[in-house]
Amino acid sequence: MESKHSGHSGIAIAIGTKAELIKCMPVMLELQKKRKAYWFIHTGQHNLGKVCEDFGIKKPDFILSKEPDRSTKLWSKLNRASLFWFFTVGIKIRRLIKKLRPKYVIYHGDTMSTAAAAIASSSFLNFGKRWKNVHLEAGLRSGSLFEPFPEEISRKISDGFSDILLAVSDLSENNLKKGRYKGRIIKIGNTIIDSALISYKKAKKIRQKKPKGKYALINIHRHENLDSKKRMEKIVEILKSIGFMAIWPIHANTAHFLEKYDLAGNVKSMKNIQRTSLTDYGNFIRLLANCRYLITDGGSIQEESLVFRKPCIILRKRTERQEGLSTGINFLTGLDVGKAREIIKKIEDGKIKVKNFRNPYGNPGLSRKIVDMLE
Repeated sequence: MESKHSGHSGIAIAIGTKAELIKCMPVMLELQKKRKAYWFIHTGQHNLGKVCEDFGIKKPDFILSKEPDRSTKLWSKLNRASLFWFFTVGIKIRRLIKKLRPKYVIYHGDTMSTAAAAIASSSFLNFGKRWKNVHLEAGLRSGSLFEPFPEEISRKISDGFSDILLAVSDLSENNLKKGRYKGRIIKIGNTIIDSALISYKKAKKIRQKKPKGKYALINIHRHENLDSKKRMEKIVEILKSIGFMAIWPIHANTAHFLEKYDLAGNVKSMKNIQRTSLTDYGNFIRLLANCRYLITDGGSIQEESLVFRKPCIILRKRTERQEGLSTGINFLTGLDVGKAREIIKKIEDGKIKVKNFRNPYGNPGLSRKIVDMLE
């Protein structure tokens, strides 16, 4: 199954979730643009068909487990089923890579698919291997194994088993150096810059009505928040402080736990908050690019806020995207209701100005640099 054709890149890309695919998308498009074939390995963690179709990415060459009908087959926290899936997929990845014999195995981020791919392609399980395994988005750290969980553990596992660590910033590069990881550390930047700009360019071509006036954009889905009724009560209290109109595309997980904690009625009573079903990435980026500010507990959205220079209120105890905190537009609240309310009021009153800053994650075009480097 090894390709000796001059048009093949020798690159295998292992992806499990929509977020991973979105961030790997610019690299995949760059390979397709250069007419360099690559292997697309899909672990089956999320259903990726719509994202591939939207961005013109080829269908997966290999699907290692049945794709779920809902957004994810791993509903909330680690359990026997998710651990069994993790080990089973890891075995399948190892077997497949040994047959393909690529030059590089690339995986992205901090999911269970990422950790499975890192371990399965490592020299620990493949003595004398000739390929290099590459971790995109290496070096992010929150400083707590449980905030977020299990992502922080997955990051450390993935970095520890990788031959090449593509750090996203100066801070992530320093994290890797302090951790004394054996892999080669290369500061390259974050592909989310290319992903967000490509998505926004495509979304602008689709004629859709923009929300009128100033509005906030809400995004809540973090498992350590959803798993705690106390935290979700605080989040609902914070959302009551929004004075603008707000748009909230709700994840299925989030809707489930709001109902479970009897908080759904509280949210529905907030007449200024427009709840919608989860939207595709392109439309979400369009909403983000045109909003006044963001309220989120997500990870990548903090990076996207820097691309479009939007104030971002982070409803978490810790963040692994610490680079954004120095820009003056990312605010870590620690889930302190009073602190969050104060920031919301300042933003809505125009007292927080977006100053010029250098994006710590780099400039557009770094996906091309990654492909050139690997070639």
